[in-house]
Parts: sequence; structure tokens; C-alpha cells
Amino acid sequence: GFFRGFSNREPVLVVVWAISVYNRLINMRTLKEEGWSGIDVQLKRRHDLIGNLVNTVKGYMQHEKAVLEEIARLRTAAQQASGVSNVAAAESGLNQALGRLFAVMENHPDLKANENAMHLQESLSSLEEEIQMARRYYNATARDLNIVIQSFPSSIIARRYGFENADFFELENAAEAAVPQVSF
Repeated sequence: GFFRGFSNREPVLVVVWAISVYNRLINMRTLKEEGWSGIDVQLKRRHDLIGNLVNTVKGYMQHEKAVLEEIARLRTAAQQASGVSNVAAAESGLNQALGRLFAVMENHPDLKANENAMHLQESLSSLEEEIQMARRYYNATARDLNIVIQSFPSSIIARRYGFENADFFELENAAEAAVPQVSF
């Protein structure tokens, strides 16, 4: 029959290979989840800072109440969002509203003199870098996992045991997307 040309070792090697691929997939999925946990921690810190900033500037910005209410609404939506793409969309909306708040703050001399408001704004800016680092790490782990899931022959084991492609965490940041205008 078909197996006449094979020794008794081939089926054992196939089983050992399958176990190895499965363990590699588990390891990579765990690294991806660890990466997402890092993003989650940074976003929670960010949401707390945003809440503190809104409370600090509220008294100075009575006529800018709509901006503060929008940030509060978007912050709540971001805190309640789940799933990589939903969190990314919620955080992108919050980023845009924060940009509007910072623009309004620039036009308030009282706020520019408020050390607490300036400290919170600086803390948010430095936290953005930490979020970007966490995002890059997570996306790298998601990419690596997706490659193994999609590559043959490991795709056979991935499909058999329900491994799914990971979504990438992309933030739409208006400031990042803006191209600086240079005029001479």
C-alpha cells in the first residue's frame, strides 16, 4: 500500500511537528494578548489623565462647555469599547476632541498660567509616546501570529484548533496624518 515506502518514524514525526506548531501558536497568541494588555494599561492611564484635565479646566472654560461634554462622552465610549477595532475607533475620536481642547486651551491665558493644567497636558503628551510603543509591540506580535496562522503547513493546525488572525491596533491621529505645509 501507500505506507510501504515509509518507516514507522514518519507518523511520529508528523505528530511531533503538529505539537510543535500548536505550542508555537499558543506562545504567539499569549504574546499578542500580553501586548494588548500593555495597550489597555496605557489607555486606562490616559482616560484617568483626561478626566483630571477636564475637571481642572472646567472652571476656566464655561463658554466652551460643548468641547468638554464631547470629551466626557468620547472618554466614556472609549472606556466601554471592546475589541481592537472598536477601541481604535473610539480612541481616534477622543484624540480629535483632545486636539480641539488643546487648541481652545492655547487661547486661554488663565489656563496657560495654570500649572496643574499644563502638567496634565504634558503628562498626556508623554503618555502618547508610551501608547505608541505599546501599539508597535502589540502590532508586531499580531503580525507574527498572523504570518504563522496564514502560512502553509502551519495553517492546517491553526485552522483545526480555531486560531484566528489578530486585528492590528491603528490610531487615526489628526496630528500624525497632517502634512506640514512649507512655504518659501
